[in-house]
Amino acid sequence: MKIQTGVMAGLLGAAGITHLVRPKHFDSIVPPRLGNPRFWTYASGVAEVGCAALLAVPATRRFGGKASAALMVGVFPANVYTVVKHWHEPRARAIAIARLPLQIPLVWMSVSAASED
Repeated sequence: MKIQTGVMAGLLGAAGITHLVRPKHFDSIVPPRLGNPRFWTYASGVAEVGCAALLAVPATRRFGGKASAALMVGVFPANVYTVVKHWHEPRARAIAIARLPLQIPLVWMSVSAASED
C-alpha cells in the first residue's frame, strides 16, 4: 500500500468515526435545502468509514479509490456552503476558505489509490 493510500484511509476512517460519534458540528455544515442534516451527517460518516475500509483491502482498493474520489467531490458543496454561511465572520470564513483547496490533494490521493497495483 502506498503511503498516500494509508493516509487517505486513515483520514477517512477518522473523519467517518467523528461524524458518527460527534455529529452536531457536521450537522451545521449541511446545506438546509438537503433536508435533515443528521441524516446527511450519518450518511457521510458511513460513506467515509466504508471508503476507508475499501482502501485498506487490496482486493477492493481500486473501487475504494474511485468511491473516495467521488465522495471528496460530492462533499465539496458543503465546504462552499460553509464559506457562504460564515462570510461575515472573518476567522471562520478564513478557515472555511482555506479548506477548499485541501480537496485537491484528497481527490488526488483517492485517484492514486485507485490506480495501485
